[in-house]
Amino acid sequence: MDIEAFRTYCLGKNEVTEEFPFGPETLVFKVAGKMFALTGLDRPEFSVNLKCDPNYAMELRENFVEVQPGYHMNKIHWNTVHFEGSLPENLLIELIDHSYHLVVDSFSKSKRKELGI
Repeated sequence: MDIEAFRTYCLGKNEVTEEFPFGPETLVFKVAGKMFALTGLDRPEFSVNLKCDPNYAMELRENFVEVQPGYHMNKIHWNTVHFEGSLPENLLIELIDHSYHLVVDSFSKSKRKELGI
């Protein structure tokens, strides 16, 4: 998955916006104002920081060299996923969805209903 496919996929999700809160070199995707994915645009290799359940994060890191503790993030709750490695696209999509749903699930039931997600 290249950066354009990643961007298109993220923006296709409900209530997602793209922002540059850390400067022009860091693209951030938020759902209803909360980050679920970010990527550096000034790096030679395409990688994405994604939120992840801590137990699942450990499992992924043990099984895939392309999944590392989150670069410049809370290493318990974030992974850096190298999108240019050998991970299959369906796993990359699953990891994006997992991150998105972790954030959405943290909202109250009434907020999710209000947002329609």
